[in-house]
Parts: sequence; structure tokens; C-alpha cells
Amino acid sequence: MKKTKVIATIGPATKDKEKIKELILNGMDVARINMSHANQEFLKYVVDTINELNKELNTFVSTMLDTEGPSVRVGHLEGGHAYLTKGDKIRIYEQEVLGNNTRFSVCYNHLLESVKVNTTLKINDGLVELLVLEKGHDYLLCEVIEGGLIEEGKRVNVIGIHLGLPFLSERDKADILYASQLHVDFVALSFVSTHEDVLEVNDLLIDSEDAHMTILSKIENAYALEDLDEIIKVSDGIIVARGDLGVELPLEKIPGIQKQIISKCHHASKVSIVATEMMASMEEKTRPTRAEVSDIANAVLEGVDCMLLAGETTVGRYPTESLSMMTRIIESAEEDIDYYALLDQAMRTEKQDTTCSLAYSVVECANRLKVATIVTPTMSGYTSKKISRFRPTCPILAMSPDMETVKSLTIYYGVYPILIENTKSFDKMMELSKNKATQMFELAKGSRIIITGGYPFKEVKHTNFMKIEDL
Repeated sequence: MKKTKVIATIGPATKDKEKIKELILNGMDVARINMSHANQEFLKYVVDTINELNKELNTFVSTMLDTEGPSVRVGHLEGGHAYLTKGDKIRIYEQEVLGNNTRFSVCYNHLLESVKVNTTLKINDGLVELLVLEKGHDYLLCEVIEGGLIEEGKRVNVIGIHLGLPFLSERDKADILYASQLHVDFVALSFVSTHEDVLEVNDLLIDSEDAHMTILSKIENAYALEDLDEIIKVSDGIIVARGDLGVELPLEKIPGIQKQIISKCHHASKVSIVATEMMASMEEKTRPTRAEVSDIANAVLEGVDCMLLAGETTVGRYPTESLSMMTRIIESAEEDIDYYALLDQAMRTEKQDTTCSLAYSVVECANRLKVATIVTPTMSGYTSKKISRFRPTCPILAMSPDMETVKSLTIYYGVYPILIENTKSFDKMMELSKNKATQMFELAKGSRIIITGGYPFKEVKHTNFMKIEDL
């Protein structure tokens, strides 16, 4: 059973209920809806479908809204796309025009005043590159430095210039508030530049009295890297969005940045997620490249909490196979993790309170005694998150009577959350812990587990007991 979690994006290739069911059965922990390519109607459909399937399958898959974010995008094109040839000239307009291979418009009214001559523009994940030659009265004249296909709605990256777009558009605000009404579990914030962007969303959720939705900040530009420590501090987790990051920065820098972000998140006890082109080749083929396998395995060995599939499960020909393959790669890579190194690293940066100290002791005992699972009865999920940070070799069974707590734990490394009925009896909770662990992980007689939590339930605010049980 894998401990590193997987987020799968729902799109045209997986929008049917049966396809979503296949994703759940093949290891999807979180269903992501990318609002750059979706609307609120589709968001509601996916959330409702996930809720229905969770009841049918007795699972607890959660949902994630990914905002469109502040961006400049290509306007309407004849036939929806155009091919730009290297060396050709093309005009970019602020006012809407029907585009082709000689002109197109963008959805930003201050592009002309923001850019300068010799500014580089990149489209289609950086594959198409334009250089600004001249600024006309209502257009930019550009030379095509690297040719290729452009499509309407694709992001235009303006390299080296902060455009000053408002972080939260009216559409993003409306999407986040609608997601809150639907009880979506996570919001991924696109194109975060500073920690102030994150606080703006946090304030929005406070005003809407939503204490549940988890905020994940996507690192996609150089400005975010300059304020990385503060962004991590005010976020619940970080997504290393390697697509736009690789457009804005030299590609050879991305692996080092990824490793740095994962390490900083681990030190700060925050979730880390790696995204973009995890298995891009499987959009067209039935198996990944060896380089993609190594990429996934290396992220696992670095201690990432979660992987994110995008094109593989939205438009790819083999969405279920992609997810199944990723699960297999993760399970294999987890056999080679240096768990003791991660445990020691976490302890050296962890605050010294009762819960954290006991969580460390639980994981150390679990590793030494080779226990089958750690069971954490929990109200808030705090104990489960702390144990996850110490990276035990075994899975963590988090049992909570609160559905919001259960759904919030799905992206944490090694944590398998389930919903239980509330009980105030210590003996009943111990018996329930043993029964649920046996059922969940099909444990044989004689297996050893550790049960940890706070007692009396609902009265203590920290973990205060650890019990080793032989089944």
C-alpha cells in the first residue's frame, strides 16, 4: 500500500462516473478540478460524483479546486489554434481580434504599457517564444524566435516583468466561495507571488466562515521563490508547479528548486506536492519513459507528500493506466526511502511539546518494532499530521468522527483516514482501533500495532498516550 498520495485531475478523458470510479479504485486520493479549463457547473458535477462514489465504495476521496489565477491568455483564434513559424512577425493586440498566424489578442488591457522592447513572451509551456520588436499605438510587433502551435486560452508568460495583475480576480473569488459552499476540501492557488496573496485568500475564507478548506500555494514564478519562506509559513502546503516554473526559469534549475522546496516544507511541517509532466508520455503511450519513472522515484525518495497528475488524466488516452503505473512506481520507491534519516531530520526541526515528542517516540518504536500500522483516534487530525511528518515505515490509520477532519487528511503522507462513530469509552476505542486496523490492512493474528491519541477524548488538546497491541 503506497504512502505517498496521488492527486488526479478530472477532465474530458475522465469525466464519466465510471472513469472516476476507476481512478478511485486505482489509487486516487484527491480529485482536482482545474478552473482554467472548467466552470462551476463542472465543479459541482465532480464534487457530487465523488460524494456518491465515496458512499458506494466506502472511500474518503477528497476534492481540490485549482484557481485560474492572475494570467494573460491568448484570445480567440480561427479554428481555435494557429501555427507560428520561426522568423515570422506577429502582432499582439489588447483589443479583441480574431487571431491567426499573423495576429492575436490577449485578455489584458495593460500589456502595452507593461512590456518593453526586447521583452520575451512565451506561450504553450514555453515551446513558442516571441521577442518584442516594436510597440505600436495599439499593438506589439513581435518576432517568432521559436515557432510552434498556439491555442486560444493558453497562458502568455511575460518573462522578467511583474505585470501587477490583481491576485484574486472576481471569477477566482466567485469560484472559491462556490467551492466553499460545496465543501471542497482543498484550494490550490495559481501564480502566487507573495505571502500577501495567500493571506488575501485566507481572509476570504475567514469572512465566509470556512475553517475547513486547506490552502495550497503553487510555486510557478521567480517572484514566489524570493518570498518562499513566508509563503510556506502562511500556507498549509506547497505545490511545485514545474510547468510554468520551467517557463520562467532555466530548466536545469528546476530539479534543485524542487528538492529545496520539499526540504523546506518538511522542516516547516507543511505538505509538499510535485506537479507537471510526471508521466506526460502516457498521454499517448501505454507506458512511461525510464526518465519519468526515475523522476517520480526521486521525488518519493526526497520525501514528498503527494504527486499530481494533470494531462495524463484529463486528456490522455490512458488515464487509469497512468494512475496505476504511478502507484506501482511509488510503492517500489518507498522500499528505498531512508526513513531514519527523515525521522532524524524532522526531530531536529520540530518544536518540543507533548504531542510532537510523543509522535516522535511512536514513530521510532514503530520502526524498531516493525509494527503493521499506527492507529490515531483524532478529532482535529493534528496527531496524525505530526506522525506523518516523522515518516514511519508503516501506514497511519487516522480514525475520526468528523468528516471534515477525515477529508483534510487525504494528502498527508502515509495517512489513511476513516470515519467512525463517536465514543467516549477508552476501552471501546481501543477495541475499535484493533478491529478497524485489522479490516483496513487485512492484518494477520499476531500482528503488532501502536495506538496513540489524547484521552479523555474531546477534553485534552494534545496526545498523551501510546499503547502497543499484539493482535
